[in-house]
Amino acid sequence: MKRREHTYGYKDAAGVTPPPWTGPAVGLMDLDAFFASVEMLDHPEWRGKPLIVGGDADSRGVVSTCSYEARRFGVHSAMPSAEARRLCPQAIWTHGHFDRYREVSAQVMAILADETPRVERVSIDEAFIDITPGRFAPEDPLQVARRISDRVAALGVTCSIGVGCNKTVAKIASERDKPFGLTIVRPGTEQRFLAALPVSAMSGIGRSAEERLRRMRIYTLGELSRAPESTLASIFGVNGERMRQRALGLEISEVTSLDEEREVKSVSNERTFAKDLTERGDIEAAIALLGESVGRRLRRQGLTGATVTLKLKYSYGSGRTAQRRLPHPTDDENIFVAVALELLDKIWQKGMHVRLAGVGMSDFDHQGGIQTDLFCEIDGRGAQSSDRRDLSVAIDAVRDKFGDTALSFGRQSRFND
Repeated sequence: MKRREHTYGYKDAAGVTPPPWTGPAVGLMDLDAFFASVEMLDHPEWRGKPLIVGGDADSRGVVSTCSYEARRFGVHSAMPSAEARRLCPQAIWTHGHFDRYREVSAQVMAILADETPRVERVSIDEAFIDITPGRFAPEDPLQVARRISDRVAALGVTCSIGVGCNKTVAKIASERDKPFGLTIVRPGTEQRFLAALPVSAMSGIGRSAEERLRRMRIYTLGELSRAPESTLASIFGVNGERMRQRALGLEISEVTSLDEEREVKSVSNERTFAKDLTERGDIEAAIALLGESVGRRLRRQGLTGATVTLKLKYSYGSGRTAQRRLPHPTDDENIFVAVALELLDKIWQKGMHVRLAGVGMSDFDHQGGIQTDLFCEIDGRGAQSSDRRDLSVAIDAVRDKFGDTALSFGRQSRFND
């Protein structure tokens, strides 16, 4: 497969040499149909055929990812497996081998770290990189991106890379020429690149926000950037002006270094409530909601935690925490939220007012100390998972594509301030 390459705003074929890159250069490296690509790497006889990685169609499974051959039949990630089987009955199916995916991902991330000290892993198959000339890379960002693309392809999988002045531009550019694409948005061309794109091209705009924008006849990022402040505030609240800046290509974003990422000791989420929670049902709903966020972040970072922490602060200023170590690490909120709810009895009694709740997971280094448990299901990563984890992964995919508000549970409405 030949790489598709596009430098926005300049015609390379005409021999036009772009001016030197000035200012920040942020890249987004996205591995193409990653799980399916690794399966085809390990099973060459599957290449060129429709391949689906996901749960069983007969047990309410969902599609994790699929090859581009399967996508031609309408199959996509987060789709119920039964629907995928109906659309593409001839597809090859596999449940996936997450230990192998993590191994190949680590090889790719090592390539990125070899090119720049600033690598921010977004998920197992996606990472931002800072390749600003003279700061972290000695060459023009196009040359660095080409080399990364070639080195990744040498592993047997391909990636698509977008490069721009910030994360928003880089992310959108990475999706322009998939698979095996390279799109460069050089400084000064951001607004022209973004203006004609549909609003859905920018992360953070889900189906609900897109529909509201359509009702106001706002279809493109250019139109969004020119919308009245009151219009943006009515849709995005306090983030209205931030969305305008992103649509104009003016976002200022920093790539977190790989070294800083490795220092992560815990993943947690806390929330202070507009009104104290006094009913157990409300507190349990809050814990479940916080756990959803923690689970999603764990999966995006490829982490599994072995210790659950529940934190409560009371209206009179004091607070308490409780912890429990799991028999096996997990990134599945269906497992660790149940443990957090059991911990609730240790630090809360009827009549107590809760103004803040937090859920956290830690102990990501599992070298020894993990108990053996014959009665829980362990997946290919050595992690505990429930039969509902596939659903959580599917919800992750929907929210990543359409925004955090694209899909929510009823408990969310209890805490809409």
